[in-house]
Amino acid sequence: MSEKRKVIVDGTEFDVDIEMDDGIWTATVEGRTFKIEVPDSGPVVKKKRSQGGKKKKSGTVSANIPGKIVTIEINEGDVVEEGQVILILEAMKMQNEIQAPISGTVSSVTCEEGQSIEANVPLVVIEPNDKDE
Repeated sequence: MSEKRKVIVDGTEFDVDIEMDDGIWTATVEGRTFKIEVPDSGPVVKKKRSQGGKKKKSGTVSANIPGKIVTIEINEGDVVEEGQVILILEAMKMQNEIQAPISGTVSSVTCEEGQSIEANVPLVVIEPNDKDE
């Protein structure tokens, strides 16, 4: 299966069709075909994106865009589950459900309904349950 790539050779950009067959690369550039052999090389393995399953999640909740807090569904001291809607943020005329990133206990709420907020400002802090650590 051929793949189209942009390459730069000596400062000049080219659109190249490349394909590997039995360890030999075939590159077609502007109608000309070249065979390229790279000794001791195998096929290029594309890196898979991590799903983040092992990454420790933060309990600090912030919005990635500025907006206005429409409703707050939780209070300090409440126990929340991961994925639970904790507040509604209106941004760009859309209402966005902000969910708890982890399960735990709400330790602080630093916003109030009707408040305009900036992007990336902490709004809620959730302390993880002992079993989730």
